[in-house]
Amino acid sequence: MEKEKLASAIGYKPGSPAPELLASGRGYRAQDIVAIAQKSGIRVVEDPVLASLLDAAVEPGDYIPTWCWEAVAGILAFVTKQRV
Repeated sequence: MEKEKLASAIGYKPGSPAPELLASGRGYRAQDIVAIAQKSGIRVVEDPVLASLLDAAVEPGDYIPTWCWEAVAGILAFVTKQRV
């Protein structure tokens, strides 16, 4: 049995106290999140463990909890480096 797809969109605005969960979803909603990111030229990074943690603990619009900062910072640094 194939595991249900899960996706989270994260972002950070300079001056904000922490990165924010912009969107999260499973199944078709996850596919839509990935498709919108790709269509918008936003790099997609697969991290099923982090996506699962964010889905379980954070609501869209909330800041990322401190215990996820290191993983999220690594992804944001990677994505930002790829855009330059």
